[in-house]
Amino acid sequence: MSEVVLDASALLAVINNEPGGDRVTEVLYGAAISAVNMAEVLAKLVDEEKSEEALRSALGSFPVTVVPFDEEQAYLAGLLRQTTRSQGLSLGDCSCLALAHSLGLPAFTADRAWSNLNVGVEVILVR
Repeated sequence: MSEVVLDASALLAVINNEPGGDRVTEVLYGAAISAVNMAEVLAKLVDEEKSEEALRSALGSFPVTVVPFDEEQAYLAGLLRQTTRSQGLSLGDCSCLALAHSLGLPAFTADRAWSNLNVGVEVILVR
């Protein structure tokens, strides 16, 4: 069973040895991530010219559960747009929050824009 939901920024903090990555490492076992957010992580790593083989090898070693993005999460993410627009959250951000909401779990992120959110999800900033 998952204990937290990771935003792409949280997983990237681990992968890139960024500040806050150590906090995320502590919760990797038992973490969930939306398929949308995993796609964001992959896109960032592709921008760094990593090969598909290297990506699959590296990301496959992380003990996180990738959760498919379903219709209910799509509605939740879309409806979050109205309340998160002023903080500049992306569709990926809203997808993470939708998954956290649907699972009743806190969301881990490195994105400070989330610190003032009031969307019914506990947000934990990793740095």
